Amino acid sequence: MTGIRLTAPAPGWAIDADVVVVGSGVAGLTAALRCAAAGLDTVVVTKARLDDGSTRWAQGGIAAALGEGDTPEQHLDDTLVAGAGLCDEEAVRTLVTEGPDAVRRLIDTGAHFDTTDGGDIALTREGGHHRRRIAHAGGDATGAEISRALVAAVREAALQSIENALVLDLLTDAEGRTAGVSLHVMGEGQHDGVGAVRAPSVILATGGMGQVFSATTNPSVSTGDGVALALRAGAEVSDLEFVQFHPTVLFLGADSEGQQPLVSEAVRGEGAHLVDADGVRFMTGQHELAELAPRDIVAKGITRRMHEKGAEHMYLDARHFGAAMWEQRFPTILAACRSHGIDPVTEPVPVAPAAHYASGGVRTDLRGRTTVPGLYACGEVACTGVHGANRLASNSLLEGLVFAERIAADIAETRPPRTEPAAVADAGEPVALPAPEARTAIQRAMTRGAGVLRSAESLATAAAELEALHREAAADAEAGGPAGAGGPAGPDGAGGAKAVVPGVDAWEVANLLLVSRVLVAAARDREETRGCHWREDRPDRDDAHGRRHLVVRIAPDRTPVVHRTETAAFPPVRPSD
Repeated sequence: MTGIRLTAPAPGWAIDADVVVVGSGVAGLTAALRCAAAGLDTVVVTKARLDDGSTRWAQGGIAAALGEGDTPEQHLDDTLVAGAGLCDEEAVRTLVTEGPDAVRRLIDTGAHFDTTDGGDIALTREGGHHRRRIAHAGGDATGAEISRALVAAVREAALQSIENALVLDLLTDAEGRTAGVSLHVMGEGQHDGVGAVRAPSVILATGGMGQVFSATTNPSVSTGDGVALALRAGAEVSDLEFVQFHPTVLFLGADSEGQQPLVSEAVRGEGAHLVDADGVRFMTGQHELAELAPRDIVAKGITRRMHEKGAEHMYLDARHFGAAMWEQRFPTILAACRSHGIDPVTEPVPVAPAAHYASGGVRTDLRGRTTVPGLYACGEVACTGVHGANRLASNSLLEGLVFAERIAADIAETRPPRTEPAAVADAGEPVALPAPEARTAIQRAMTRGAGVLRSAESLATAAAELEALHREAAADAEAGGPAGAGGPAGPDGAGGAKAVVPGVDAWEVANLLLVSRVLVAAARDREETRGCHWREDRPDRDDAHGRRHLVVRIAPDRTPVVHRTETAAFPPVRPSD
């Protein structure tokens, strides 16, 4: 254990369970349903409403070898290529072989996918895939349909859930084993304020951390809470430097911040072209798949062309689809574009890359176990080894399904006994909370220094800005005075006149700052370009030294400690394995 925890009141209420699942996307709800089906007393904790996570924003679909002529082996090959030499092949093989049946079980749960006239699942193609293997629902509303089906199943099973709850820290017993989580419930209800769910098994399914950047496709709840909790608990994270920037996000202006509308890769899968302001297709000749190259290649292609042309965005041209296809196949995207004054039926859509998906996260084994006994992780918060240096399109929903089921099976098999959590006061010194206004400073530092284009200089600047915010928070806490007192103002004027009071805004910023510092530390250590980590000053891939994972933990003095694995495979999470 690190002896690090958030500054927060002691839990004022508690409930007991066998399993607590933190998150309500495809991974969290699948794990909860499987655990409950095994007879385990299961509680779901979610930051907003049950149906308000990242899953419902997924447009394109879920990848699996379901089509005629397709095989798991072909799906494996495409995944390994996209992962740029860093996928754990055993993890990928697990994903692609168990994936088709996992999708069928999802259908049995109540999810309805689009079908052909003959009644088969309709499949499309996305970047990096050599076959049509993307199952979709509602045209471009796959995530919303999956979320609907799983939420309905959870409610039908009468699973206990705690909504509008921000998870704070892991609780452990006297032996250092998982004993639950502390959390803060926002608003009035049966539970309110800081409390605890005491359980010997904790499943993190908290989604991503896109909010560390100024512009992202992630919802506002994606503040890296699960990764931050795991780091404070002493867990290892891996591959955090590999942040996938979606190539085609609706461009709303250079100063736009927060969640941005996604223009699904499936639009390109159906034949849309990327063009510059002169109408020239610039991806042709850059890759055999042109616009359907893996996302890192397309994002780089767009960014290079933007630099060449001195432009802030490129265009996605799908006017040849016609109104009927737009309305039937991509109604969600069509509505989003039109709401911003753009009609893709008659004009090209302005697009630019934005932060989309974290390929790295809390390091797990094939059973979802982390390096902390009793703590599991699945979905975007986890690093299973499946995605390597760059996630293959639409593998994320499948990974959530497959590894959530594996976690539930492991807990059902081991059934660890409930133990008493140690007193919160015994968990060590609390983290100094940054001022809530530091959120913007963190996002701008990360966007400038650790965005699509990175260099030693840009990353060093980002690290210095983040360290200044970290030191300022520590100095303020030590002085016991208002934010900004007793030290220099942070970047972009962060630090204000108010004392930093423990609360949701401050806790989220503390999580963002911790995750950002670890991400930048890993990005500075990886002195090569690989997958979605693009170093301008190190443009080549270095297989002799770079085919290694960067594993990071937080030392008791709050500094990130980075070490490299010996091979492209992960070491075991348990010394005895």
